[in-house]
Amino acid sequence: MSKPTLLILAAGMASRYGSMKQIDPFGPNGETIIDYSIYDAIRAGFGKVSFIIREEFAEKFKDIFEPKLAGKIETDYVYQSYDLTPFGIDRQIERSKPWGTAHAVLSARNQINEPFCVINADDFYGYEAFEKMAKFLTHEVTDSKFSLMGYQIDKTLSDYGSVSRGVCKVDDDGNMTEINERLKVYFKEVDGERRIFFEEDGVETELPRSSRVSMNFWGFTPAIFKVSEELFKAFVPANENNPKSEFLIPKVADELIKQGKATFKVLPTSQKWFGVTYPEDKPIVQESIAKLINSGVYPSKLF
Repeated sequence: MSKPTLLILAAGMASRYGSMKQIDPFGPNGETIIDYSIYDAIRAGFGKVSFIIREEFAEKFKDIFEPKLAGKIETDYVYQSYDLTPFGIDRQIERSKPWGTAHAVLSARNQINEPFCVINADDFYGYEAFEKMAKFLTHEVTDSKFSLMGYQIDKTLSDYGSVSRGVCKVDDDGNMTEINERLKVYFKEVDGERRIFFEEDGVETELPRSSRVSMNFWGFTPAIFKVSEELFKAFVPANENNPKSEFLIPKVADELIKQGKATFKVLPTSQKWFGVTYPEDKPIVQESIAKLINSGVYPSKLF
């Protein structure tokens, strides 16, 4: 059986961060967050890493990653563009940003032929998550049985303000029944206890600490490409006049669940997640990585 592939979403422009955070250094020897994901993926048994990027970033990415990964894992590059003709869509639609995460995955349809997982370039997921996903992709995945990593909600929140989170509903078999995007999730002190709430339409609702959330870490087979392309062909004409509309992985997952075409097993992890959205996040991420190095989880120099 072929080893699974790691597909990294790295085509975003990071407008809120102010620079290309995908290749920004966070480790003591200039390591990117991507480096830590690839290091964990190699240890977990992945055989290839594919970077989804804009074509104009190709040389920069190759200069950074090819020397350090040579002989350690196969590398590949997928280009996400605005051209819709490869999907059989004969329309020219002006947009300032690509069509979203599910469109990015769809861009890899001609280059991936084995089970694979999808992650964000700017999120730190931890080794346990890669280990569990590798086992699923090697032993459990089928063309109608996919997965996502389910992070405990309190291990994904910020001490500095509210965040958006995809909160999963999970049945007794461990499968996701729906995913709800909560746009304002935060910690709040209540009677001396730190609790978790989300706010919607001015109404505050408490969430259990045991709630599982998606951090965009998904496991698929290439069967996802065909069903995604069908959904994308319907999505584009319905949203061509909305320049901010995005074809997102959770939307595809939700549709497949509703149609009974696939299940999504929620793989629970106790790992703490952290990531970068704003420039102020950088020192926090650097400190978190330094603590992991000091405790022996990672070497000071990865590659």
